Amino acid sequence: MRTPGTPTINALSRSLQMLEAVLVDREGRSVAAIAASLDMPIATAHRQVATLVADGFLARISGRQLGPGARLLRLLELIDEKQIIAAAAVGKLSRLANKLDCVVQLGTLENEMVTYRLKTGPRADDLFTQVGLQLEAYCTGIGKVLLAYLPEAQREAYLATGPFPALTDRTITDPAQLRDELVCIASERVAFDHEETAEGLSCVAVPVVMPDGRVLAAISASRNSSSPGPFNLKELSQLMATAREIEVAIALAKANEGGSKGP
Repeated sequence: MRTPGTPTINALSRSLQMLEAVLVDREGRSVAAIAASLDMPIATAHRQVATLVADGFLARISGRQLGPGARLLRLLELIDEKQIIAAAAVGKLSRLANKLDCVVQLGTLENEMVTYRLKTGPRADDLFTQVGLQLEAYCTGIGKVLLAYLPEAQREAYLATGPFPALTDRTITDPAQLRDELVCIASERVAFDHEETAEGLSCVAVPVVMPDGRVLAAISASRNSSSPGPFNLKELSQLMATAREIEVAIALAKANEGGSKGP
């Protein structure tokens, strides 16, 4: 979303409009036909397409048919929906971590493992997790949230891989016990890690819900035994409120994305 009063570059906007129109075209229309649908001069459209092809954003597939070019495909590999979630969350998590005086993280589920995408807060370096690190899902607060919101078939397939290795004497290793906990997590929208991943480490986690109801990420707050006391209801409500703020930011980003495409 641009800053109010900031001028835009009309030529760039029109080029991006042409790029999108070519990519969504399923009829194999000519450049001239696409230009007409955009109310764009044909000569301008041909120059734009030639430039997009030369720069690798479009490629000629066969005849007049165009498709995504190698450079565009490389860019798409760098972006996924979960990165958009992280971008919406980063500032909000920093404020929450300072408010709670603890480590706050955001994670997603990849190949049945939790991937940590954001980590912030006082003494964050003292916690063994790091951005990009993957941990087992069954014993972490974030992981249990994400398992709880999986489609039932996927969740049951995961549980069928148990029993799970114990990382501490508090780790839930029995699939049936974990299933019961996941049902409660989905109902109450909160998960706890009571020293299940590491001795002395406690964590509380809540889901980040997409506008369409999917849960692709969760956020957590963590403290070790040297920190003052467990998380209280006020702190839990602040964690939940931050998740809602992230959800609003994601919904706004998607709304703006849809609005930028026009009718």
